[in-house]
Amino acid sequence: MAPALLLVPAALASFILAFGTGVEFVRFTSLRPLLGGIPESGGREARQGWLAALQDRSILSSLAWDLGLLLLFVMQHSLMVTERVKMWTSRYFGVLQRSLYVACTALALQLVMRYWESVPTGPVLWEARTEPWATWVPLLCFVLHVISWLLIFSILLVFDYAELMGLKQVYYHVLGLGEPLALKSPRALRLFSHLRHPVCVELLTVLWVVPTLGTDRLLLALLLTLYLGLAHGLDQQDLHYLRAQLQRKLQLLSRPQDGEAE
Repeated sequence: MAPALLLVPAALASFILAFGTGVEFVRFTSLRPLLGGIPESGGREARQGWLAALQDRSILSSLAWDLGLLLLFVMQHSLMVTERVKMWTSRYFGVLQRSLYVACTALALQLVMRYWESVPTGPVLWEARTEPWATWVPLLCFVLHVISWLLIFSILLVFDYAELMGLKQVYYHVLGLGEPLALKSPRALRLFSHLRHPVCVELLTVLWVVPTLGTDRLLLALLLTLYLGLAHGLDQQDLHYLRAQLQRKLQLLSRPQDGEAE
């Protein structure tokens, strides 16, 4: 295992890469379609119908390219969490296994965002162009996106952001505290194995709630929705555990108030 002087910078570099990618993902999924920094679709007269688009090679090639980028991200994000790959990366990278996964995920997502091909002449599933919808729909979408991202960041903090990013593993290793997951209860470990994406609903809101749903955005939303749905496998035991944890946290928050009342 590499010394701490090398482990800490490696984990920090992975975290910085992931944080920068997260900021870029907000721009890619929210700021671009809402604020129009990069138009996702052309004028109404330039767009083709659905049947014509299926016969347009330029549109099909762009969609095929985008589909390939998404499949690359999904494969990386899925294969690296399999037990065989995790055992291999743990064997050669040790405590940096989580940081390696985070860095690879960030790089795969960077490829999707940087090489994504929009389809400006493709058809749209819906579009708010006439008043008052052209004013109020983008405003409503903006508010929902802000709320969704605030919820996403809050949930990530609740789920131990440092551990998700691989920083906590290195910190515990340097101090000789062992593996952070070893300190969690079996019910928590069971939940984590079933709940790979704790911000599913919020991400779906960001993907689908846009003023104009163009062809390439529809492909992005459909594939990631399918992936997020398949990645979830909560059962009654997980739901009971989440309910118990929520009640425990509410009780902890109410104790200072009870003390003041006395």
